[in-house]
Amino acid sequence: MAGTNPARQEALRGHAAMLLFSALVAGSFSLGARAANLIDPTAITVARFVVAAGVLAGFVIVSRKGRPAALLIQPWRYLLLGAAFAGYFVLMFEGLKTAAPVSASAVFTLTPLMSAGFGWLLLRQRMTLDIAVALALGALGATWVIFRGDLEALARFQIGRGEAIYLLGCVLHALYTPLVRRLNRDEGPLVSSLGTLVAGGMLTAVWGWQAIGATAWTSLPAIVWITIFYLGIFASAGTTMLVQYSALRLPSAKVMAYTYLTPVWVIVLEAIAGQGLPGATVLIGVLATVAALAILLKAD
Repeated sequence: MAGTNPARQEALRGHAAMLLFSALVAGSFSLGARAANLIDPTAITVARFVVAAGVLAGFVIVSRKGRPAALLIQPWRYLLLGAAFAGYFVLMFEGLKTAAPVSASAVFTLTPLMSAGFGWLLLRQRMTLDIAVALALGALGATWVIFRGDLEALARFQIGRGEAIYLLGCVLHALYTPLVRRLNRDEGPLVSSLGTLVAGGMLTAVWGWQAIGATAWTSLPAIVWITIFYLGIFASAGTTMLVQYSALRLPSAKVMAYTYLTPVWVIVLEAIAGQGLPGATVLIGVLATVAALAILLKAD
């Protein structure tokens, strides 16, 4: 691509990474909803972090990319990143005990708006009018899906317990994105992701050691193990690295803007699994979030 602005090329790579991110995250909602009531949220979070850290450690050793020694530079950074990341996943699985996959994925699409706020607080990243309109449209679309197009429920502002719990997790995820850039010391996304996962796993294990010990690991149903390995390899190692990679190339709000595609992917996956399609009323909200993404990409 001769003559192309190098900064533009880096931004395009960031966009491609987040497109893949949105598809991988969608799978975690569909699988997670089926496993959430079969294992403690803390236990499955530690298991996925162990798998993910093992995968990334293997990549670091084989590829020799990044600077592993950078993990020793201000290691408290990874405790902050790991705490935010682990808290998000624990609250996600707690919420998925009662929240439907499509509804939970709609809650997830509120993260760009929150991430934009944290981006301003931590990095002084400012929004253009186009980006502000897109984030507002995406938030409205997500809210519409969360309340399933029920105007009376929206007027009463009554949301399910699962959605409310998961919303708290999304606040942590929104904080995590600008923190990546604020705390980065040029160690590379592989090493930074590894440090985040190791720290997050350790913190979660200390917090939930009783739940981990009480889990009958050898008796878990197959769907739980499938979920653990999917989450560990694709939705933890993969997505952590993709977010870290993109957060160094795109503003925080645009990184998280790709969450707007997640409900679309979830709807497709749930339809393939035989759960059918949501009603036309709910699809209005989904289309609004897709339109928000289109506006953000145009504004890039």
